[in-house]
Formats: sequence, structure tokens, C-alpha cells
Amino acid sequence: MASVSPAPVDVVDTLCMACEDASCNFKPVKMQRRPVGPEDVLIDMKYCGVCHSDLHIAANHLKGAGMPTTYPCVPGHELAGICIAVGEKVTRVKVGDQVGVGCMVDSCLQCKSCKAGHEQKCKKMVQTYNQKDWSGRAATYPPGGHTKGGYTSKMVVHERFAIVIPSSYPLDCAGPVMCSGITMYEPMKVHGVTKDSNVGIVGLGGLGGMGIKLAKALGCKVTAITRTMAKEKMAKDMGADNVVASTDPESMKNNKKTLDLIINTIPTGHKWSAYQGLLKKGGKQVLLGIHSGFAGASVANSVRNCRVVSSMIGGIKNTEEVLALCAKHDIRPEVEVIPITKLNEVFTMLDRANDTGKRYVLDIANTLNEEALGGYSAEAPVLGPNNSGLNPCGIVRDFTKILFCY
Repeated sequence: MASVSPAPVDVVDTLCMACEDASCNFKPVKMQRRPVGPEDVLIDMKYCGVCHSDLHIAANHLKGAGMPTTYPCVPGHELAGICIAVGEKVTRVKVGDQVGVGCMVDSCLQCKSCKAGHEQKCKKMVQTYNQKDWSGRAATYPPGGHTKGGYTSKMVVHERFAIVIPSSYPLDCAGPVMCSGITMYEPMKVHGVTKDSNVGIVGLGGLGGMGIKLAKALGCKVTAITRTMAKEKMAKDMGADNVVASTDPESMKNNKKTLDLIINTIPTGHKWSAYQGLLKKGGKQVLLGIHSGFAGASVANSVRNCRVVSSMIGGIKNTEEVLALCAKHDIRPEVEVIPITKLNEVFTMLDRANDTGKRYVLDIANTLNEEALGGYSAEAPVLGPNNSGLNPCGIVRDFTKILFCY
């Protein structure tokens, strides 16, 4: 029988919320992180946001698009905590800093995109969870595994991908800014919104709410687009100037050709083409949700410049920029801090639809601990069928529509 090498003394012990299969039945487990290297930062985790993308990956929704999930899966790309140790070559972060991690933990650092601060476009980008390390900067322990995300008590990250959070900004709100904030801010930057722009936000979940607040901070006129007028007050409380009910033909007609940019946050498959009539000539609709339309737009725009495009996250530079903007204007996502015992319940809710406008944030510091290991009890989430449309037929259908019609 082969001997097993003992773990190095500086391996980082951690607790994680992990699921063993697509049922997403999360439970606390003991795991380990790699030792803190010369360019690494060790984070004592305080909070981690729960994103709809976490559901897609944990439930293996991307399998049909050729991106199957590896289990055990530890999601989370909205990390916020305190730096408690740094490697000897670290210069950007110091012990005691508020620090976070967003959607990625490595890239090549040498390509044109990386040098321009758009690491998310790098072909060698490594996501915060469910991807393999290739350079050592996103190494796992034991070696050779897939990255583990932010549902964890400790995180080790290369300093290039550690994001310093302004000391004045509340940590419980910071994690969602590094996901929903940058996801909404990036297309505004790319498509050049100004104080004269008319921006439409489709969907009033956690993404949509942040989009309204950020667009207002940039001086835009903002139209919230929701199914009915039942959410008119909520939209206007968030800062929207106008509200359109997408199921009301008169409301859609009255707002025809009024918008320069539409940012569509709906996370599941839907009739995204219904919103095209709201755009002015030359305006674009940006799809953010992981569904067949998103995939179709990604492929179609590699062929030609279309009026329906996709967008995901942003790079480190723009992530730090949106955090600074939020700190300056006191822009905060609508958050509800929850104990780890409610994680499965939140996954059930996300699978149905997040109509609350909130981002759910795990209270890591106070609820993911040794005590949770011994007495954890939570019902498994109740999940419906995968409705992303992420299969070859759905992707080809939407690709064809976008390429030839928009």
C-alpha cells in the first residue's frame, strides 16, 4: 500500500458549504486551501453573496453547453473578508485590509486583454470555482482539483485578483458589488453611457436593482422594464425615472424607440426579442442571463456586429472602479444577510425567480463554524427542471435569429 504524504504544516484548513451532486443539497464540510505563496493573500471570510450563477453551476445547468460541473462543488464569487496574512512579495494588499474576490482567480497576465485590465476576456482566465488551475496561481489543495469558491471560512488568492474594498464601504454589501455591480457596470462602460443616455433595465432582481442605482449615479435616465406595474413603486424607490410593463401592449407601444441601451438581467430562457422595439436606431440590448439567447449572442457577435449582444463580468480595474463609485455615492445593493442554514432555501427561491430585488448574503463569520459541523440540519432545496435552454438546439435557434434579424 502506497504511503500518503502528510499535508504541509502551512496548508490552510477551512470549512466550506459544498454539494455532492446536482441536487444542490449543501452541507458544511472540512476542506483545505493551498499554502499561502509569496504572491498570495489569505482572507478570513466574513460574507459571501449567493448569485443565480451559483445555482446554474451547482445544478449542472451548463452541462448541455459543454461545461459540466465537477463535484464536490463549492460555489461563491462574491467574497468579502479581512486580510490576515500576505506572502513576502505582496505589495497591493496589507494585513487588516478589507478585501474581496470576484468571479475570477487567475488569467495569463500577459495577453492584450490582461494588460488592458480586461482579464475576464483572457482565454486562460480561471473562474473562482469549478475550474482547473494551469499556472499555480489558482492552485488547489490537494493539487490537481477544481477551484473552490466563496462559501468558505478561508480563502487564498493571488494578489492580482484580490480586490481591496474601501474601508468606508460595508462588507456585507461589498461581495454583491463584485458580481452584480461589475456585471451591470461593464456594459455601461463598454457601450459608452453618459448623462444623456436613456438606459432600460429588464428585471428587478438583485442585478436589476444595482443597475438602476449605477445608471442613475452616472447621470442616465433610467427605465425599469418589468412584467407588470405591480413593481412600479419598488422600481422608483430604487431610482428609476420610468417603468414599463412588458405584458401591457399599450405600455410597450408608448415607450417604443426611446432607449439607447437595454441591459437584460433575466437569468433564464425567455423571449428577449420582445424588448427590441424599445430601442432607438443603433441601440443595443445586452443579455446577461446564462441561457440560449446569451450563448447565441456570444457566437453571433463573433461573426458580425449585432444589436443583441452578451456580457458577463468585468476586469479587476473596472471592478475596483465600480466599488469606488459605490463608496463615493453610498450605493448599496439590497441585501439580506442569512445564516448558512438558509442556503438551500435560497436556492429553491432562486430556481423559481428572485422577485424580491435582494441579493442574499451568507453570514460566514457567525454561522460557518465548528458548531455547524456537528449539528447542521437543513432540508434539501426543491429544484425544477433546467429552463436555461442551454442545449445545442436552443443555442443554434437564438444564434440564427440574432445573426440574421438583429
